Amino acid sequence: MTTSISSIIGQLFISANDNFITEITLEKREESGTTPLLERAKSELDEYFKGLRKDFDLPLDLHNLTQFQQKVLISCRKIPYGQTVTYADIARDINSPKASRAVGNALHNNPIMIVIPCHRVLAKNNIGGFGSGIEIKNKLLTLESEQKTSS
Repeated sequence: MTTSISSIIGQLFISANDNFITEITLEKREESGTTPLLERAKSELDEYFKGLRKDFDLPLDLHNLTQFQQKVLISCRKIPYGQTVTYADIARDINSPKASRAVGNALHNNPIMIVIPCHRVLAKNNIGGFGSGIEIKNKLLTLESEQKTSS
């Protein structure tokens, strides 16, 4: 099933199977209805964009990813709201200290944006890349920075 929610970064499309969120993306998807899990995801995302939610409590399906990608995304989920780390930090966290570029590739292919906060990962000397574009990454970082300082 797939549903969508409007946000400050555009229309987000949220997909799920019976038990897990499988995708959150800005790429247009055909909407096919909703479920209690999808409604919960919409609610949590709405709270996030309003600055009321710092952590997500959604079951995620990462089984279609490689073991390396799963490690990267699990590490990324540990980054606190409003904070950033580097690709090298993630590489060290998963015991692959020379894999910064591979970390970047795994994050670029993150199927569950925002809930897995790959926007919080920066390059050593600049903002780095983002699968949905640098403008979107900047908006998410700004949102969290502003909410963090107003809390």
